[in-house]
Amino acid sequence: MDFQAFVDNIDAMTCVISVEMLENGHYGDIRLVAGNKAYVDSIEQAWDGPQLMSNKFVPGSLYQVYFPQDLNFETICYRAAVEKIPVHTYVHPDRFDFWFNLFLLPLKHEGNMYYCTYTQEVTQKADTVKMASISQDTATEVLNTCIKLHGARDFSDTMHEVIKDIRALCGAFSCTILLMDPETRTCRALAEDRDEPDMRASVDSLIARHSDFYDVAESWEDTIGGSNCLIVKNDSDMEYVRQKNPRWHETLVAHGITSIVLFPLRSGESLLGYIWATNFDTQNADRIKETLELTTFFVASAVANEQLLKRLKIMGSVDMLTGVLNRNEMNNRIDRISKGVDRVKNLGIVFADVNGLKCINDDKGHISGDELLKNAAGVLIKVFGNIDIYRAGGDEFMIIVPNTTEAKLEAMAAEVRASSLGFDRASFAVGCCFVKDSKDIFTALHVSDERMYEDKEKYYDRHPELRR
Repeated sequence: MDFQAFVDNIDAMTCVISVEMLENGHYGDIRLVAGNKAYVDSIEQAWDGPQLMSNKFVPGSLYQVYFPQDLNFETICYRAAVEKIPVHTYVHPDRFDFWFNLFLLPLKHEGNMYYCTYTQEVTQKADTVKMASISQDTATEVLNTCIKLHGARDFSDTMHEVIKDIRALCGAFSCTILLMDPETRTCRALAEDRDEPDMRASVDSLIARHSDFYDVAESWEDTIGGSNCLIVKNDSDMEYVRQKNPRWHETLVAHGITSIVLFPLRSGESLLGYIWATNFDTQNADRIKETLELTTFFVASAVANEQLLKRLKIMGSVDMLTGVLNRNEMNNRIDRISKGVDRVKNLGIVFADVNGLKCINDDKGHISGDELLKNAAGVLIKVFGNIDIYRAGGDEFMIIVPNTTEAKLEAMAAEVRASSLGFDRASFAVGCCFVKDSKDIFTALHVSDERMYEDKEKYYDRHPELRR
């Protein structure tokens, strides 16, 4: 067949692709055999479309001349050319800021060379109509996920339900949603469902045992190679992983993983983590890919919203300079205790004020003053641990100590008073009060505050030159 004459009769950007079949049943090279003017121009002419690795179209070139190896691209070419299945897909490869509406049609093969047409429509913005053009079964699965996410009361429980559903859809051994924090370079499993009941094989257990887990997870982005997912179905695909990411391949083999579907979870430009299924039903790979391509949009959106809510809550409750709780949280906690909402017995209240802050600010500047306040918060955290510590304002902190004794409270107050704050003549003035019943919290607040100011006066009596 004269492939060039054939594609020249097509207006849309179209080329003919060849897939070489090897004697062992695997496919070999995939090449761009011929392209019409619109397709060649998309490579060679300056335009507002995807920029490829080469701007020269040479008939018969390997597709890797133009973009990195992509198992998803190879899969759709194989299905159309070798399996003789017409293919339509609407995708957004991560390596391009464009959406591709792709159509592949099988052509007659010659010997061990199989052919298909490849027609593409490229847009910068997603077309929701095309995104929604999916099978009824897929639409049902995606809609079920959306309903669960929308009606979620407990985010963690809902994500476990979603991941259980996804594992059932994939017919997989295990399914996991992994979150990654680039600032701390840590990972955690948000949700996991698996056949193996032994928790030593769980993802969180693996993370705990392998300090380099984040490094391995970070390498997956390169392994995916700019596509929107990675689907490993057979030995040939696994060989790609071995060549691209030998360390990860070794881990997969060690855990008996023979197939995996891996999707990044993204919010805008941010990578939130990954969702994957291992040892899945490879005969159902097309439906799994179609379903997860949409499902991951909604899962990633739900994760991003939950993370945003947590950040907003932190911003509303935590003092940004020192990291301890702020005055608003202090007032809310006092209110809950006084009204009996938070029932506390054997309650201790501690007020701790930083002596010498004004001198540090005046003599060394406010950056040093801020450092002093951070050091002060660090001392309180070291002494009181996870007990609620509040920055009441300025240089004053307040600590609520539940379920304590008067002796323990006095000992902790003495330890704070004796602690170094890292600046010459800077120290804590401390006052504390113990009450057996939380209904007396306002008495404890008043008494501990008075005692703190008495302690502060003693400090300035010893250092009158610092009184400003």
